Amino acid sequence: MNRRHLLKVSLMLPLAFFTANATQAAEKPYKTDIKTLAIVSHPYPERSVMTKGLQQAAESVDGVTVRNLETLYGFDTRAIDASIERELTRQHHRIVFMFPTHWFNITPMMKAYLNDVWGNVGPGLWQGKEMLLVTTAAGGRSTYGNSGRIGFELAEVFAPMKASALHAGMTYLTPLAFQAISSSELPKYQAQLIERLKR
Repeated sequence: MNRRHLLKVSLMLPLAFFTANATQAAEKPYKTDIKTLAIVSHPYPERSVMTKGLQQAAESVDGVTVRNLETLYGFDTRAIDASIERELTRQHHRIVFMFPTHWFNITPMMKAYLNDVWGNVGPGLWQGKEMLLVTTAAGGRSTYGNSGRIGFELAEVFAPMKASALHAGMTYLTPLAFQAISSSELPKYQAQLIERLKR
């Protein structure tokens, strides 16, 4: 490759870079200054409406990297590439876990993710980072809250996630917990998520 060709290529790169960034900005109408990694999981992706819609909302925010575990690894809990996922976590300041409440818990793939990516590491693993949970549940006040069957608010069900965050040296943010969900309310949930991600 001669010097003239190299010069031509070097002059073209900034334009291509600018065009790619302009296209990306057009596709992502919102922005956050906090580098955010969203880990998304749904045990039955073909039935997902809320999680899929919330993932789309997260994808509309520039500065958010979305990793859907079932899309990446299927349902094989042993397929998770811990080294790649750990490196991505290192590169981001805020970690968002997005999932439907699955029998008062996170999903199986998300649990496997935590075991592989966070497991066998001592306290302070993610010192200074933030954790945000975004979850949905069909149950309403008859299930959650002081007068509900379980006597806990939906956000309180995830005390083990809070413990994980604190053990890892993270700031545990107030979860975004949608209960008694309705597909007609999805745009409202998406707007609330986008507002949280923009902060």
